[in-house]
Amino acid sequence: MLVKNLKDCKEFVAGDDSILREILHPGKAGVQIHYSLAHAKVEAGQKTKPHKLISSEVYYVTAGQGLMHINQENFEVGPDCAVYIPPNAVQYIENTGNSDLKFLCVVDPAWRQEDEKIFDS
Repeated sequence: MLVKNLKDCKEFVAGDDSILREILHPGKAGVQIHYSLAHAKVEAGQKTKPHKLISSEVYYVTAGQGLMHINQENFEVGPDCAVYIPPNAVQYIENTGNSDLKFLCVVDPAWRQEDEKIFDS
């Protein structure tokens, strides 16, 4: 069994400019999974850089308000919204609220740096 507390996960700025904490990743801490799980934060007035992954991804919003962009589609998101992002879709999210936008990111198969392409905003 493994229990992790978010506050114990190191915070860093990801390639897309979100503030990220990696919670679970295959091969780390002895977990036998095929996906990765991270907690992301985008501060008020900020947005992530457009990017795409070769893996599918799901965002689950836990706090804040935002505008999700996937390819040519845009839609509002808020707490308790789950967003499916298909493989190779260009995506970014912008915080449209007055507080931090927080969400969980599940990538399947697990996130790898070489599987992500970041675009200039």
